[in-house]
Amino acid sequence: MKQTYEVRNVKCDGCANTLKTKLKEDFGEVEVNLEVEPRQITLDIEDSNVPALRKALISLGYPMNDEDLSTIEGFTTTAKSFVSCAIGKMDT
Repeated sequence: MKQTYEVRNVKCDGCANTLKTKLKEDFGEVEVNLEVEPRQITLDIEDSNVPALRKALISLGYPMNDEDLSTIEGFTTTAKSFVSCAIGKMDT
C-alpha cells in the first residue's frame, strides 16, 4: 500500500537522490517531495516493513519526523545527512 512519511534533514536534490537510490533495493521506488515542509517520501510499503524503513532512514541521516531521538542522535543524523547529501550530488 502506498504510504507517505515526513522525514527530517532532506534539503535538496542530492538528498532526494540518495533516498531514491539507497532505498530502492529494499523498498522499491521512492518519491521525494521537496515542495513541502517537512519533506515527504512516498513509497509502496507494507506495515510490517516500516520498522526496517525507519532503521534505513536513520542510517542515512534522514529519520522520520516522529522519531524520538536523543540530542546526540539528532546531531548524529544531521551529520550523516550532510554526507548522504554530498554522495547524492556526486551520483547525479
